[in-house]
Amino acid sequence: MSDLVILESPSKAKTVQKYLGNKYKVVACVGHIRDLPKSKLSVDIEHNFEPVYENKKDKAALIKELKGYVKKSDTVYLATDPDREGEAISWHLAEVLGLDGSQPIRVTFSEITKSGVEVGMKSPRSLDNDLINAQQARRILDRIVGYKLSPFLWKKVRRGLSAGRVQSVVVKLIVDREKEIKAFVPKEYWTVDGKVTSVNSKKPFPVKLAEIGGQKAELNDKQETDKILKYLEDKEFKVESIKKSARKKQPAPPFTTSTLQQEANRRLGFNSRRTMKTAQELYEGIEIEGQGAVGLITYMRTDSLRISDEAKTAAAEHIKSAYGREYLPEKPRTYKTKNDAQDAHEAIRPSTIDLTPQKIKSSLSTDQYKLYKLIWERFIASQMANAQLNTVAVTVAAGNCAFKANGYTVKFDGFTKLYTETSDGDEENGGALPKLTEGEVLTAEEITGNQHFTQPPPRYNEASLIKAMEENGIGRPSTYATTISTILDRHYVEFEQKQLKPTALGDTITDVLEDHFKNIVDVKFTAKMEDDLDRIEEGKEEWVEVLSDFYSDFAKTLEKAEKDMDGKRVKIPDEPTDQVCELCGKPMVIKIGPYGKFLGCSGFPECKNTKRIVNETGGFCPKCGGKMLAKKSKKGKPFFGCENYKDCNYMTWDTPIPDKCPKCGKTLFKKTGKNGKIYCADEECGYERGLDEKN
Repeated sequence: MSDLVILESPSKAKTVQKYLGNKYKVVACVGHIRDLPKSKLSVDIEHNFEPVYENKKDKAALIKELKGYVKKSDTVYLATDPDREGEAISWHLAEVLGLDGSQPIRVTFSEITKSGVEVGMKSPRSLDNDLINAQQARRILDRIVGYKLSPFLWKKVRRGLSAGRVQSVVVKLIVDREKEIKAFVPKEYWTVDGKVTSVNSKKPFPVKLAEIGGQKAELNDKQETDKILKYLEDKEFKVESIKKSARKKQPAPPFTTSTLQQEANRRLGFNSRRTMKTAQELYEGIEIEGQGAVGLITYMRTDSLRISDEAKTAAAEHIKSAYGREYLPEKPRTYKTKNDAQDAHEAIRPSTIDLTPQKIKSSLSTDQYKLYKLIWERFIASQMANAQLNTVAVTVAAGNCAFKANGYTVKFDGFTKLYTETSDGDEENGGALPKLTEGEVLTAEEITGNQHFTQPPPRYNEASLIKAMEENGIGRPSTYATTISTILDRHYVEFEQKQLKPTALGDTITDVLEDHFKNIVDVKFTAKMEDDLDRIEEGKEEWVEVLSDFYSDFAKTLEKAEKDMDGKRVKIPDEPTDQVCELCGKPMVIKIGPYGKFLGCSGFPECKNTKRIVNETGGFCPKCGGKMLAKKSKKGKPFFGCENYKDCNYMTWDTPIPDKCPKCGKTLFKKTGKNGKIYCADEECGYERGLDEKN
């Protein structure tokens, strides 16, 4: 029989099989085939934290099938993903299938292309015990924290709760931000803004008061501002100085896992789980018309900015052909990877530059196309020439007051012809200023005082939370998506207008952990643990010693917390509502259960009345006239359904709007996207109009 290659994903197996041909049999194990069983701790703490693994029950038939393939094969190669988790999966496969991990049976693919697969198959190696031990240490560490802390929370707060080494500190970040917002006291301040015109141009341009008597302008109230406005009434506005300079703007580097998740959230509205799922599909291989299965991007779990010379050369050829030689920098760009980054893989880039997003659009799903386009454009732009700006800074004098105006013109667009990072912010106020000369008198068209208030720090959204996790060393890029999904699924935090805020449950658990398990929710402590795991991977720390050091303190802390909380129980505060219980007349409150929020009677346990929370849209069902309610699918996707769902099955992804149909008077619905429209859902009516049209 042919040689055997085992990897995780069926789609990846299909792509690799195409490149290797009939000499090899390529099969998928579909993730881990053994793990720590969920029913118990499964870690022997007394004997060097020995893990007790069991074959997964749902993989019994697959394991039998794999053992059959191994018996018939001359050579077996383990080709799981090229990271800690992939190494651990290969190790478990070797243990279960009776393979010798000290032999060259491990191969890795940085990209699923013909050349990437061929290079990987030419360099088999033994299993990397440092990688395996780092993954084991993380798994055991998380198991100990989860399985020791969760029962404590069950006894002291409520059954069914959980705590985690990474998730708990991420919840605390969100809780702390909410406390900052609530404690914030707005401070009033004023600005003086004007519009002036030059003799050379009748189009006014903006100026802002910057200095008063040579000091920075700081106006605290209307009275101070009115004095300045009064003072300026008879003053001549004259150009005092003009400073011209040139500025170069560099492109953003290619994506890492973290920056990809951030940019996909900002630009595409993807949450981190959606981004990583789609990126995995692009890496493993997509059926491209006329080419078969093709891996479109390099491995998507990386924090390195390294780019291969071959990729730089291919990018340069494309840039020269598509945009011209002037869009190439003097030499290929190299980006410096952060000191604490793992440099095992390249940055995320397209595997084949010639496969432009437009060329393969018909072969991709909508999500795949959007994300591939983002990755492709970001990488190509990262290898393009700087944008060049001509900037001008103008100072306008009016008595002892100095106003400032800034502007710029684009001398050469460079990389911005293709891509600009959404978080980029230019120092300049706007576009070109009119032609001005020093000493020129300007006409003040409008000078106004404007009131402002300092703003509290914003709540985290997914992009800014991932950035904070990366900056603080909490978790690793490959775990960000899972961590955020976990704290949402467990109702410790929730989205409010695309921003993350803690629930009463999240607040309560964080307070308990902070009072009794300070290290578990301490950012610096968590970051140090991540560093220790990295040092295990690098062979600089022994995994048993790291676990022992952690557990000796953790066990003492847990014992003390049990004593301090003996006989005590923490109540999760309920959220009041204006609804009244129809059974006993007491107020209804919002409670949080294992499945999310619901309405319960404040008279519990005497009155056990509960109701689901209904979000009315103001619209009515076109079939039965019932109220249209905003709901969410099991995967969290919003949709709209009739309140009479037991008798009426009407549902839609389209949003009910306040406008009524001008033909029949029923609720109108708004459909967005490529074929967006406003329409009446009553088939007999048939009314519809464009999104921008009025009734």
